[in-house]
Amino acid sequence: MKRWLMGLFCVLMAGAALAEGPAAVRKRVEASMLVTGSVEIAPDGSVKGYSIDQSDKLPPPVVQLIQQNMPAWKFQFDSPQAAAVNVKMSLRLLARRVDDTHDSISISAAQFGQDENVPGESTSYKTRVQPRYPELEVRSNVSGAVYLLLRIGRDGRVEDAAAEQVNLAVYASDRDMKLFRDSLAKAALTAARQWTFNTPTIGKHVADPYWVARVPVNFEITPKGTVKDVPYGQWQGYVPGPRQLVPWVEKEKLLTGAADAVPDGSLYQLNQGLQLTTPLDGP
Repeated sequence: MKRWLMGLFCVLMAGAALAEGPAAVRKRVEASMLVTGSVEIAPDGSVKGYSIDQSDKLPPPVVQLIQQNMPAWKFQFDSPQAAAVNVKMSLRLLARRVDDTHDSISISAAQFGQDENVPGESTSYKTRVQPRYPELEVRSNVSGAVYLLLRIGRDGRVEDAAAEQVNLAVYASDRDMKLFRDSLAKAALTAARQWTFNTPTIGKHVADPYWVARVPVNFEITPKGTVKDVPYGQWQGYVPGPRQLVPWVEKEKLLTGAADAVPDGSLYQLNQGLQLTTPLDGP
């Protein structure tokens, strides 16, 4: 892993040097990986068990880091639980250069979804139009990920939408980075406003006037402009964008998870009644 990361960081810094000096670029270089799985949580909030998807595709240090930290996690429910619950999880792993010969990895963010054993308790996709890749980003070979917040009405349609965060896989001037982020966000929002959803049919949130969901939209291209998937278990270089507070979502709900910890193609409904109360990456 160390050799691969070193190569990735060198490539990123070479492209970034056009915008900033090497010393400044080195501080900004990050590589991340999204790991998915599930966690079984006991009624007292302790971790009863967990599983990691396709662990054989992950670098051994990543698996070891998760194994070292997950057993110590503690969760808090918003109401008493009579039995253990099994929920989906996604973890954002972050790699940084420490010096010329050492790298560090950490669990930087996490998102915990609905109970896997209770279908119909959360919102789900009904129809989903693919966003159009902006011409500016295609010409500039810009890839990125837009993390949306959607307010879904009782008819399953999007009542409001906002881009909570936009991460880019390129380095440029601050002006150009903002331009790229705004362009990708606009394309994602245009598509998202046409989506429809299945709303909850059971559970304590079935009568809510609306539901708020986090949704990621990935834009990934090759030099020729063809769309490709990001391989699971591989480090990806990126520049995290600023996280925006959305006025129609309560701040406390936004802080219950991280925008960029939601896997592409999925969605996470806020207000699930589950909160991690211990650090992700050790005390």
